[in-house]
Amino acid sequence: MNPFQTTQHSSCHGEKAIGKIAKDDIIFAMKVFVLALDGVFDTGLATVLDAFQTANELAEMSGLTSPRFNVTIVGMRKAVKTSQGLTVPVAGAPLRVVPDWVVVPAIGFKMPGPLQAALARADVSDAAQTLRSWSERGAGTAAACIGTFVLAESGLLDNQDSTTTWWLGPFFRQRYPKVRLDESRMIVKSGKFVTAGAALSHMDLALWLIRQKSPRLAALTAKYLVVDSRPSQSAYSLTDHLAHSDPLVERFERWARGRLTYGFSLDDAAAAAGSSKRTLARRMQSVLGKSPLSYFQELRVERAVHLLKTTAESVEEIAARVGYADGVTLRTLLRRHLGHGIKEIRRNAA
Repeated sequence: MNPFQTTQHSSCHGEKAIGKIAKDDIIFAMKVFVLALDGVFDTGLATVLDAFQTANELAEMSGLTSPRFNVTIVGMRKAVKTSQGLTVPVAGAPLRVVPDWVVVPAIGFKMPGPLQAALARADVSDAAQTLRSWSERGAGTAAACIGTFVLAESGLLDNQDSTTTWWLGPFFRQRYPKVRLDESRMIVKSGKFVTAGAALSHMDLALWLIRQKSPRLAALTAKYLVVDSRPSQSAYSLTDHLAHSDPLVERFERWARGRLTYGFSLDDAAAAAGSSKRTLARRMQSVLGKSPLSYFQELRVERAVHLLKTTAESVEEIAARVGYADGVTLRTLLRRHLGHGIKEIRRNAA
């Protein structure tokens, strides 16, 4: 049996969702395409998929209100095999659908000679073109380990900061002189692009994406995936997560999710998190790249979309439940954050 087929991952084409509840009953906060090319690194692909599935299951089990991750494995060819020869069940890359994030796992070529030959393949060229198309329409792009070479082939990393697997740093610089490379770092975010270092940094990358929706869920996912009897694994594969796993930010998130109806107060937020206002703002910026108010507003949008899709409440009633005085304010907020309005949200849910 193919191990990649033992776990079902939800997709935008209507497959069964992860966990015990049906796809129609959950709200997906992030649409993720995992781009699997021929020869994909088995550990990298499985790590990314398992991290998102674990996050979805833990969100359900723990009662977190954070929406789930809608993950689809896509490929440039109908048949894709891993570097170990296992068949990957891929969907064709749907250019008409724009994901929130595309994740590019490593391909299994560890030395410059074989890697150079792999990068000359037609499917890699097609992948580079597809990545450009998605990026131009607003998708974020993330790549780990040797997947960073595939991303760099697209030209999207030109004049951006990046990292890659450490032993291929010289080859990367030679091939992509326009990319600002720092292979000493585990995770580098630059614009709409996130890159991660060597093999097990796939876990760091997945946790980084989960953290953008819920630091608390990212921390919970890491706890379930780290094996305590192997501390050396956590020391290497979770370096970035451990650096950003922040109890203060998690306390703020817990407070914020319980206070959406009542509105935002930085004084109250700092008191609930047990810090000064300045410290809270600094830590939020460091961990999420957002201010406390900005993240609070994102949670309001998240909750409002959930209620619009799962209840028959009026816009005025939902606005009150997420702390707005009237439906007009909510409509404006949703259109600014999502690019579409109430009718589109409810029509898509139906």
